[in-house]
Amino acid sequence: MKTIDARRLLDGDLDTRKENLRLLLDRAAGGDASAQEALRAVVRDYPDYHRTLYSLALNRAAIFGDDSLRAPLLASLGDTRYNCQAWAAMGCAALGFRDAVPALVAMLDHPQEMAREQAVIALGVLGDESVVPALTPVLRDPIAGLRERAAEALGNIRGEAALAALWDEFQHRRYYRIGYISSALAKFTPDIIPALCEAAQDDDPDRRYWAAVALGSTGDDEAVPTLEHLMAHDRGSTVFDGVVSVAAKKALRTLRRIQAAIAARES
Repeated sequence: MKTIDARRLLDGDLDTRKENLRLLLDRAAGGDASAQEALRAVVRDYPDYHRTLYSLALNRAAIFGDDSLRAPLLASLGDTRYNCQAWAAMGCAALGFRDAVPALVAMLDHPQEMAREQAVIALGVLGDESVVPALTPVLRDPIAGLRERAAEALGNIRGEAALAALWDEFQHRRYYRIGYISSALAKFTPDIIPALCEAAQDDDPDRRYWAAVALGSTGDDEAVPTLEHLMAHDRGSTVFDGVVSVAAKKALRTLRRIQAAIAARES
């Protein structure tokens, strides 16, 4: 088998170096220890390598990473000159480096959208309730993708503080379409179901609509009577012309699909 080491990634045109990196990644995925070590060298000695190679490697950090990458990844998180903080955040999340959390919180104010997005995602993987106050304002970010990632992160973190932040956004909608909030709230099943069933009886059709969406995502039979009632009787319309009964019908289908998937896994 042809041997390729990290030195082949330092010289020559960029396309050739990228092809060499892809070969290393393929071999590393197959368990080649020398390829894995060559890739670790790219991350450990990152200032020596082109940023494109660094980012491509860290897209698949899980196949070669180990604890020797902790210090260089933490260094790269704050290295604005090298400017690959987004990929460093991705690597820290993939390898479970929880000591990256303070730097990730600081990255929530990064001028680049991708860096902020990857910081939010990583905090959802690595963070605990202590990062909820930092993530909560991102639920109000003008960029929809960041709002969605923040909701997902809070749903992953769980806990009372995360639930309170999501529920506040559900109650006081700052944006018309909050399906991402409904999806995140569904992760708090079964505790959230009574509150969602109550919201499904609210005077506000928008709140009933999004409650139905959330109830469907719980996959819990306790939500079925409420959804069936909304489907049969609620003709309310939202500010974006959504119909509550239609949302309830779709939510019931979602609930059944979730249950079928769970049953298939268990069998």
